[in-house]
Amino acid sequence: MNQFSINQHQPELADDVYVAPGAMVMGKVRMAEKSSLWFNSVLRGDNEMITLGEETNFQDLSMGHTDPGFPLTIGNRVTVGHNCILHGCSIEDDCLIGMGSIIMNGCRIGRGSIIGAGSILLENQEIPPFSLVVGSPGQVKKTYDEKIIEKIRISSSVYTARAAKFLQELERI
Repeated sequence: MNQFSINQHQPELADDVYVAPGAMVMGKVRMAEKSSLWFNSVLRGDNEMITLGEETNFQDLSMGHTDPGFPLTIGNRVTVGHNCILHGCSIEDDCLIGMGSIIMNGCRIGRGSIIGAGSILLENQEIPPFSLVVGSPGQVKKTYDEKIIEKIRISSSVYTARAAKFLQELERI
């Protein structure tokens, strides 16, 4: 596993975390139970803390980073799609961040929200709970009721199961 300390800070990973080959975790990073970091993704905690909640998946080629004063906090059961950039933002529980999205410093995404693929959230943008956001810059296009959480959790549970399988079965050849 590619784990590195920096400035005497080292990652804190739960025992059942999955970190795929090629993924990198460094510095002030905390990954909770059953969270996963997929192929060629990076969590670079050289400024502020990066936190991934329980059963959160951070998919292939995505990048998590911070600036001074802007930690990256990702709640429980969040799906971060392939090739996203999350920078010093806060994402509450049960959200889905679509592939290729960019979320800048100071953004806050409320529980149960979906950020559409390729969306860009500008600095300090606030997204209310249960919102669908699309575009560049991202705009709320629709709101949901709490029932959306069950659909969002499907992605989280699929990746949680996939990570457990990869922990047991992935072999280098």
